[in-house]
Amino acid sequence: MNALDLILTGKRALVTGGSRGVGAATVRLLAEAGADVGISYHSRSAEADRVVNEARAMGVNSWAEGGDLADRAAVDRLFSRVDREFGSLDIFVGNAGIWPVADVPLAEMDDARWQRTIAVNLDSIFFTTREALRRMSSDGRVILVSSTAGQRGEAYHADYAATKGAMISMVKGLCVEVGGRAITVNAVAPGWIDTEMSQDALGSEDRARIEADIPIGRVATAEDVAGPIVLLCSPLARHITGEILNVNGGAVLVG
Repeated sequence: MNALDLILTGKRALVTGGSRGVGAATVRLLAEAGADVGISYHSRSAEADRVVNEARAMGVNSWAEGGDLADRAAVDRLFSRVDREFGSLDIFVGNAGIWPVADVPLAEMDDARWQRTIAVNLDSIFFTTREALRRMSSDGRVILVSSTAGQRGEAYHADYAATKGAMISMVKGLCVEVGGRAITVNAVAPGWIDTEMSQDALGSEDRARIEADIPIGRVATAEDVAGPIVLLCSPLARHITGEILNVNGGAVLVG
């Protein structure tokens, strides 16, 4: 299989958190497959511009809009841009989020950390998915980026695991709500990914331990996760909905 088999020419896609990591890799692959792609980013305008320029070099319409998607005003600005650029959407990839690095037991977690993680990882998904569905054509695709932490929890990161588990529950219910419009709703659930967000953990001596717990013996790249996302966006996955696609090298099955 290659990008030409995915037949996304002329599709209009929005990827949140598209300036780096999994989001940027997804934008590039969608553009390679022929889709026009808008991206949101929080504050890294230079990185967002670079991704947009890479997509445009592949011959598609691409643009970026900044803002904190936990803020309704920023979401409104993003979707006003969607309206101007695209008019409607065929594909929505909800990828923006954070993983607080510090290990904090729940009994010691303060309100600020809990509330910020919920706002960035879950409120933003609610706001953006709702707006995307209001603009989505029939035969559309919604893909939310969850995590293995949403399936088996993550000690000392209860805030993060709770948001990712909630996303999985959202997928399960939402796919039924919109199935009559031939819209599919799925999630990918990555494990460890070699991106900037996890570089502190992976840059230490812990990397060898982490890789030893992954059956295929390595941490995923951003591209390893982007490929399954784009597959779920394609006609090849038109009868897959309500599913959680694990992209973790088998790590969710051990430990």
